[in-house]
Amino acid sequence: MNRRAIMTLLGGAAAWPLAARAQHSTKVARVGFLGLAPAAAWAAPIEALRARLRDLGYVEGKNLVIEWRWAENGNELSELAAQLVHMDVDLIFAYSSTEVEAARRATRTIPIVFAVHADPVGVGHVASLPRPGGNITGLSDLLTDLAPKQLETLKEAIPLARRIGVLWNPSTPSHAVAVPAVEAAGEKLGLELRMVPARTAEEFDGAFATMTRERVNGFLAVASPLTNLQRAQLAELALKHRLPGIFSRRENVEAGGLMSYGADRTDLYRRAAVYIDKILKGARPADLPVEQASRYQLVINLKTAKVLDLEIPPTLLARADEVIE
Repeated sequence: MNRRAIMTLLGGAAAWPLAARAQHSTKVARVGFLGLAPAAAWAAPIEALRARLRDLGYVEGKNLVIEWRWAENGNELSELAAQLVHMDVDLIFAYSSTEVEAARRATRTIPIVFAVHADPVGVGHVASLPRPGGNITGLSDLLTDLAPKQLETLKEAIPLARRIGVLWNPSTPSHAVAVPAVEAAGEKLGLELRMVPARTAEEFDGAFATMTRERVNGFLAVASPLTNLQRAQLAELALKHRLPGIFSRRENVEAGGLMSYGADRTDLYRRAAVYIDKILKGARPADLPVEQASRYQLVINLKTAKVLDLEIPPTLLARADEVIE
């Protein structure tokens, strides 16, 4: 072998470890996603999350891998959270209190980021909003403030209402603190409230039958993954029983519900991507303050109002961010 060939071989051999090290220097972040199926129900906010991560320099399949875990029901969340912990992901994204609770039980060390937590302090998932103090942080739409505002808005839509049903889920962690806030708001508004629990979609029929029997003038569906996912069923039951209702998500109104008032989920998911980025770069969840929603939307379905023979006050229509004709 001549000298030039030997030098070329040695040069290549010397360069190989450098090239290998360069390849390995680009760390691939592994993010676990914990949610309730069907995935299509969260398509818009999830795409907002992924788009913002791309803006921040993350390319799925290159320097980011998302481990998707979708539970068919709440009972499966704990097992799926344990799977993500066993995989030793860098971070778990669990968007609401229901998913966060399952993730919290599975790990006290892997960072957990949420996007639409209803009351992280009240539930005990963080020590305080400015200083979360543990491995959990993110964005909150603070249901203890939101649900009373929804009740007030429903009363404005039905000025003569005296009795309102409150559809809530005992399995949703945040409802333990949200329901008392709704009860306090009902007292201030001079309303009689009928608290109607429903843990599963199968219990909705009985819940609406109860509200009809109690002769409520309308109902408030306290936000939960269940009410978000079963929006078509809820809209159908509301029309069947001729009950005007208010929800937290615009998707419920698109499905035929009367109205919604709630935080802009797309904005919250987009902002959650920033938390993910900061933590992947070394920030501690304990030091990242929980931020609250800043954009809220009032959506009214006039077509549903007509079916219910309900005339929405002009002042309320004027405040609506979107009116579905």
